[in-house]
Parts: sequence; C-alpha cells; structure tokens
Amino acid sequence: MSAALRYPAVAGTFYPADPKSLESSVKSHLAQGAAAAPPPKAGGGRLFALMLPHAGHVYCGRIIGATLAGLALPSRFIVLCPNHTGQGHPLGVWPAGTWLTPLGPTAVDAELTAALTRGVYEPDTRCHLREHSIEALLPFLQTLTQKRVKIAPVCIGTRDSRTLRAAGLGLAAVLAALWRNEPADVCVVVSSDMNHYENEQTTLKKDDMALERALSCDPDGLLAVVAEGGISMCGAAPLAVALYAARAMGEPSGELVMHDTSASVSGDATRVVGYAGLRFYL
Repeated sequence: MSAALRYPAVAGTFYPADPKSLESSVKSHLAQGAAAAPPPKAGGGRLFALMLPHAGHVYCGRIIGATLAGLALPSRFIVLCPNHTGQGHPLGVWPAGTWLTPLGPTAVDAELTAALTRGVYEPDTRCHLREHSIEALLPFLQTLTQKRVKIAPVCIGTRDSRTLRAAGLGLAAVLAALWRNEPADVCVVVSSDMNHYENEQTTLKKDDMALERALSCDPDGLLAVVAEGGISMCGAAPLAVALYAARAMGEPSGELVMHDTSASVSGDATRVVGYAGLRFYL
C-alpha cells in the first residue's frame, strides 16, 4: 500500500461498499437528521468545531446528519480521531496524498498537515491505516461539499493531559495563523462515540456526565470525569485537544444537537453504545 493513498478499511461493514447505495443512504441520513435537528445556534459566534459519532451509519447517521444540518460548512477540515488500533504515533498526522471511499477520492490538505507537524504532531500513516473513525465520516463530508472536501487527518492515541494540552495549543497556533491572515475556510471535526457496551440507563447517565463537561468547554474536567467515572468515550482525548485549542483562542461555547443510543435501532437496551452530536463556537 502506498503511504500517500489510504484505502477504505470498513466499506461494506460500517457503510455500503457500493457507491450508489452509499450515496443514497448518506442522503437519507442527512435528510432524516435535518428534519429532526434544531436550528443552528443564533448569535453563537463562529463555528469552530463539530463532534460527530463514527459507528455504523445505520446507528448514528441520523445524528451526523442533524449535527451538520443548516450549517455553512467549509471545505477544509482538521479531523481529530481516537486510535482504536494502538498502532503508530500517539499524535499521528497523515501528511499528504489521498483518502479513498466508494464515493471517490478526498485530498489530504498538505498545507494544514505541514503546519501541524512543525509542532508536537508527527507525520505517521500507520496509526490511520485500519482506523475507522475518520473514514466513517468522510462520505457525509464528501456529499455536503460536492466532493470538494480536503482533510488533515489526526489520530490521537494518548490520554496524558499534558500531551493533549500541548497538542491543543499547537492546533490553536495553526488555526490562529490562518484566521489572522484571511477568512480561513477551516473547521475542526472531532470523531467520537460515547459510552460503550453497558445498559442504556447506565450509558445515558455516564454520557450526561461527559457531555456536561464537554458543553462547558472544560477539557481538564472532561478527561477527569471520563477517567474517574469509567466512561468509555473513545474520543475524549481528541475532544480535549479541540477544547484546549478553543480555550486558547477565545471564549468557546458548546451546543448539544442530538443524543441517542444504539438501542433506538437495535431494540436492545441491555448493551448499547451512546452517540452525540455537538457544535462548538468561538
């Protein structure tokens, strides 16, 4: 496999491998989400980041659609995801090239990745090769930007708060430089599911604990409550990075768009995964 070309790892499992079927299902999820979504926050400021779930589309596609609904999205995204495989660098950036989905290619934004890797982040493809949590979101971003999307893929494989704070400050420096020089067409996307594989009542309680800290834009509090509460929110570290960056750049605010569990689709409330869609503004 070429280091510059990233092939789909979960096509046919997390989402349809057939391009026409995938396009149809993504548009359906977007429409269902838009119908259920609240309007974007009035006077909330500039859109800084989104948190989107990354499970199989049948489970979380409506939440992704709701969170993206009604927004004037840019075409450039810094996408922060967790490391489920344990492979590669703990702050790994896919530096250049192309990511493929059944809907076609997505270019890696080499300007953004070069800026990130001048700091604490490291160029690394290994952490991304089998990681599903960016790939699962790409068909939605491709569809909404008419395939003009460009991404800077970042895989976060540490929960060390000092490392995450440094990563957040590095992200803030990159974004501040872009925003200072021009009306930058860039948004941060955090890829995360919520609590995993407990009953629905427990999961909703644990999710609410984490979401309260997230919506308060409190990265230290988020990391603490996840650790102390035994909350298996896989993207807590990527979200903390985004929140450290947001706090370094201004006074962020958060908005919960939708929160649900897999039981809404599976009907099984004994062992669920939680999903939430968040928007953050500066």
